[in-house]
Amino acid sequence: MLRAILQANKGGVSLSRLQSEYKELSGEQIPHKQMGHNHLDALLASMPSVIRMERNRSGEVCVFSTANIAKVVARQRSSKKTGRPHLVNTQMRVKPAAPLVLNGKILDNHLVPLCMCNLSFLLCFFPDLPAPLNLNESHGSGKGKPYNPQQVQGRIREILGKYSNGFWVSKLPQIYRELYKQDLPTEAIKDLETWTHICTVYKPLHSPAQQRPPAAHLTRSGSRSPRSPPSSSSSPSPPSSPATLTPDLKLKLEELLVKYSNGLWAHALPKLFQDTYKTKLPGHVLENLHLLSDICTIDYPMPDNPKRAILYKRSSTGGGGGEDENCNRRNSSTSEEELRVRQELGRRLSNHAVPSLQIPKEEYPSVLVVEATNTNGVILRYIGEGYSQAQESMEDEMREFYGLDQSSPTPLSSPSSGQLVAVRAEEEEEILRAQVCEVMAEKVKVYYVDHGFSEVISKTKVFELHEKFFKLPFQATKCKLAGLEPFCQEPAVLKKFETMASGRILLAEILERGQTPLVVLYDTSQDDDVNINAACMKALQDKTLASPLQVNSAYMNVTVSSVCSDGTIYCQLPSRGLAKLNEILENIETYFHSQVTSEFLVSRPFCGKGCLARYKGKWSRVEITNLHGSRVLDILFIDVGVQASVEVIELREIPPLFLRDLIAIPPQAVKCCLADLAVSVGSWTPDAVQWLREKVLNITDCSMKVAKVDETKRCIYVHLFTDKNFHDPARSLNHQMAQSDLFKQQPDVFLTSHRRALSGPKGGGGGNTTSITTPPETPSSPTHSLQLPSLLELPPAGNNMDVYVSVACHPGHFVLQPWRDMYKLVVLMGEMILYYNKTEEKPLNIEKNQIYAAKVENNWHRVLVKGVLTNGLVSVYELDYGKHELVSCTQLRPLIKEFRQLPFQGITAQLAGVKPRQWSEEASIVFRNHVEKKPLVAQLEAIQEATNPWDRKLTVFLVDTSQEERDIWVHDIMAEFADELTNEL
Repeated sequence: MLRAILQANKGGVSLSRLQSEYKELSGEQIPHKQMGHNHLDALLASMPSVIRMERNRSGEVCVFSTANIAKVVARQRSSKKTGRPHLVNTQMRVKPAAPLVLNGKILDNHLVPLCMCNLSFLLCFFPDLPAPLNLNESHGSGKGKPYNPQQVQGRIREILGKYSNGFWVSKLPQIYRELYKQDLPTEAIKDLETWTHICTVYKPLHSPAQQRPPAAHLTRSGSRSPRSPPSSSSSPSPPSSPATLTPDLKLKLEELLVKYSNGLWAHALPKLFQDTYKTKLPGHVLENLHLLSDICTIDYPMPDNPKRAILYKRSSTGGGGGEDENCNRRNSSTSEEELRVRQELGRRLSNHAVPSLQIPKEEYPSVLVVEATNTNGVILRYIGEGYSQAQESMEDEMREFYGLDQSSPTPLSSPSSGQLVAVRAEEEEEILRAQVCEVMAEKVKVYYVDHGFSEVISKTKVFELHEKFFKLPFQATKCKLAGLEPFCQEPAVLKKFETMASGRILLAEILERGQTPLVVLYDTSQDDDVNINAACMKALQDKTLASPLQVNSAYMNVTVSSVCSDGTIYCQLPSRGLAKLNEILENIETYFHSQVTSEFLVSRPFCGKGCLARYKGKWSRVEITNLHGSRVLDILFIDVGVQASVEVIELREIPPLFLRDLIAIPPQAVKCCLADLAVSVGSWTPDAVQWLREKVLNITDCSMKVAKVDETKRCIYVHLFTDKNFHDPARSLNHQMAQSDLFKQQPDVFLTSHRRALSGPKGGGGGNTTSITTPPETPSSPTHSLQLPSLLELPPAGNNMDVYVSVACHPGHFVLQPWRDMYKLVVLMGEMILYYNKTEEKPLNIEKNQIYAAKVENNWHRVLVKGVLTNGLVSVYELDYGKHELVSCTQLRPLIKEFRQLPFQGITAQLAGVKPRQWSEEASIVFRNHVEKKPLVAQLEAIQEATNPWDRKLTVFLVDTSQEERDIWVHDIMAEFADELTNEL
């Protein structure tokens, strides 16, 4: 704690200030008396390895830190002791980009939700996304003939012959029933894992950050688990055709599929093939997709449109692959000495093998960064249960075992290089595990295997390590920072990383698992997440190539490249950087025309990655800002300030030949705001935005004068002119807009909803609530001739279905989604993003009880309008997720026919097996924590039909089947909880 304070005050602090800051940080005074010292300065004097005390000119005692922060933080016993300037929020991602919530650990027998995460939830595109198993026999639907294991095994062998790529276990009962007209015995589900002679049940690692449920994937015995999901059972039958594929064509198509292991839309093949190989794709390929069946599996997520198919590369049956080889290469930053020591250690530990450290299952584990001399080998420790907590428990046990509190143990008589030992740390009274690196006369150099750094210590502090301390894997490990591989040892990159990451607890997004995982690090301690990888890449920029800007200076030949809907504009100014950028991009155009290879296709996108995309027909620099699954993503054209949503197939890697020169050029789009306007950014009317766009876009000879620079908002306030007469303020667009009526809000055209306030109890008034006007009541069903999707198909009452609970208010009201079609929903939402993010805002007559597309945060949803508020906000109900949201009326679009084919996926329900009652808030929380954002099995008790999909309601039992030993029936929990409350009353 003291080190944390002193590291934040490198100039030293007085004793009184040290005491006050310690209390502010910990809530108590420094306990010097409890530690055996009558005065604070006496305690501090006993800690020379931590603290140095000096008197200043006025005679006051000042305290300074003496320790290396990386070593200090690496040895901290808790993730919360990194000091005030280094404390980060390791439990929340600030920008959730998908409608799923991370659930946390068990606390007081109830599941407590921890955080919202930036998620990409996609069964179709993420083959390790599992589905819940059916109920155990005790509550299952094991009906039909007596169980005949030999017959079932034979049939499963036949099924696996048809699905050579494997399939989810949850699909097996359906496939079995369709093929053999019989129900699969529930006992067979339990026995699958024991039938290793015919199949392999693969249970992939799941990620709480992606809320992946317990799962199993079935493949033929001996085959490698696939990287892609199986073909849809509803695939259209292939047409008969004599057409074939040449070996060369098949090889090229396979090469493209390898690049897009998460799936490739068939309709994108022609353009991708043309761009990559400079020749047209033969027309018969798309008409005869079955010709590709030996190199890929084909999925039809939109059954009504057989031309919309997704292709997945078939998995190889052999073990290993290029990716695995790459993962297993030893990191280049590992020193020869360390390699030699580890080899020696391996020989010495043959009788006491230390298990390998497993990468956490979470997609976003918390990590403590120790240090990095190479971004391909960043030393870190994982934080949490099974990692830092297990290490602390072990070190407490070591402290007790070696009698540190009583008598000193006998030092090791003759330590040898490579030996694993117990060491009394030089700077702290701790016993730690270490490897001997070098033996000297009186000292030994050791490497702390759980803390990630080396130290030279006295031989008297080295002890033999007892075999019971070999059980925990070494906690210090390495990772590779994605995107920085070509610049892994650049001094500017390492300096930036040291400043931003060393000694801090961060979140690590794991892109690729292996011996050295590929990660993106995030600092989530501020309002906005900071992408450490991207920040380190920006350290390579040459500031002399940035656009020159000074207050009161005027600039001519300015191009306004973008006018955003909030009034922000982006400008390009003549500069050395812009001239050099244009030259390099022209060379890249020529280079791509001469290349016939798939090498530059982007196969692993991630936030903060820099690459290329087409803008007005030419390759331009972009940064990936958000991912919607693995296929659709948001990008920013950093040199023009334009945002867009694209498919990953539209991106290209920057060729290595041009990478360093291109990275050195700072973004050429300068963010500006018009000065001296009565309205602020974000309050612009659509008319004002459109007027400015018509005035300045596509004009290359604008001029501007800088009024001020706002560093906090990273924005330049300017006066903008469409000619070179910047000396006359009256000619500025600022002046013209200020004198106009462009910023006057237009009255609302149509206002409808129920008469109520958004906040406050029924009948209660007061406060600043948003009022809603009420016209005469209209029918609840939509008017006009808008064709709605068909009703969601449900099994008859008494049957089971796999579901996902998207919203849970209380046992009397929650929303289910059928698990089997969730990937179709995500595909649909990706298509909506691509379509609506490219459409312009247009005035829309928004009506109550009508269906629209609405943008909520970063996603487009199918919604039902519940009411239009007087302040321009619209109350909508998400028809696929069951959430109520308020959005701006400018964020609504007509829902086109293509997006009205898939049945609305959200259906309301109530819990069976409990008496209807007014559920308390405490009971509602318990229920929510057990079911919300979880995959469960629902046993249908009753179905209340209705004309409109959103009015249907189910009564269901909910069962959690995630535990191997038993099923958890949620109504039992709620009934027991209700009885406890009744008894207490």
